[in-house]
Amino acid sequence: MTSRARRILGLALAVVLVVAVVVVVLIGRGSLGGSTQGGLGPQASLTVVNGVIGSEKKPFFEDPEVKAIFATNGLDVHVVTAGSRQIATTVDLSAVDFVFPSSAPAAQKIKLAAKSATLYSPFYSPMAIASFLPIAKLLEGPGITSQDADGTWHFNLRAYLDVVENGTRWTDLPGANTAYPNSRSILVSSTDVRQSNSAAMYLSMASYVLNGQNVVSDPASQDAIISELGDLFLHQGFSAASSEEPFDDYLSQGIGSKPLVMIYEAQFLGQEMSETGKSAITKDMVLMYPDPTVLSKHTVVALTGPGNQVGQLLESDPDLQRLAAIYGFRPADSSVFSKALTDHGLAVPPVPVDVVDPPSYEVLESMIVAISQRYENPEAGDLVAPDPPAPDPTPTP
Repeated sequence: MTSRARRILGLALAVVLVVAVVVVVLIGRGSLGGSTQGGLGPQASLTVVNGVIGSEKKPFFEDPEVKAIFATNGLDVHVVTAGSRQIATTVDLSAVDFVFPSSAPAAQKIKLAAKSATLYSPFYSPMAIASFLPIAKLLEGPGITSQDADGTWHFNLRAYLDVVENGTRWTDLPGANTAYPNSRSILVSSTDVRQSNSAAMYLSMASYVLNGQNVVSDPASQDAIISELGDLFLHQGFSAASSEEPFDDYLSQGIGSKPLVMIYEAQFLGQEMSETGKSAITKDMVLMYPDPTVLSKHTVVALTGPGNQVGQLLESDPDLQRLAAIYGFRPADSSVFSKALTDHGLAVPPVPVDVVDPPSYEVLESMIVAISQRYENPEAGDLVAPDPPAPDPTPTP
């Protein structure tokens, strides 16, 4: 074959390849007579399902394998993100098939408001604190941090709240001159408690400790501790609306900006298991578990038939459960979570033991409202929490 013939043949093959790629893309988009995803057949079409989710679950829903599993079951799932409190109080749900807040109390509130909704709980994540090894060791002095024989770090909330109440700064700690010479007050960074569930869970833990190791359940208990709780959030300065932002700052800005960040355990572990993101977790980064902690129960509230399909699949499909574990979430079957970690060469953290329940939605909401008033009027002085709203008397369907 002459060189001219070879060139012609090469050009012809290139054209064929381009045409083939275009055909595949058009088929994948349903432009040639329907979607063929998941073996549904060339005439089948996917049902579009719209959801509102917490930002920490966005990478999971954007995973191509997750999308493919939904497509196999006839669903084209589209999601937008919002804080769990936003979902429960301000988001227009009239055109939404499901919501997926990170909080069981918020989910119950939405269910009551929707009148005819179904709940699914496919996975959960303990609240945790992302930090750095020099910080963890520095806080051992005042008894805030400790490490188990298996290497798990713990964060004593009672000791921490005592330090905050005393106005202790990092430079007040012995050894800070070499470990962390920063003059700021010792504070855990969180999201905005007025919008985000992770901050509300932080509020739940702190209120339990300040209320004498009891869940807050009445106005008198709220009034006694609400000012101290407000300081935990007001003194942080600006706080982001979603849990994704402070964790991204922790990863990118380092110890100088975010020495202690309240996160979901899933965010840290999911980052460690990410092929593209695991390099962001450096050797000096550590995950600490508050004592006590709260389990953030990620709960699907299905508002329509297609929303029910999403909830059922998330709860029962073994491949979706496996993928959720790879993103750091703990499915009901603990062996799925353990296998995901060991497959990625990571140690399996123990199931937290010192776990408390959050207050009811009504009590939690009244505390958040009181703290919100302090944001609007910082000079108001002592806070008084409003009486919790009466629970919706409508029976659960």
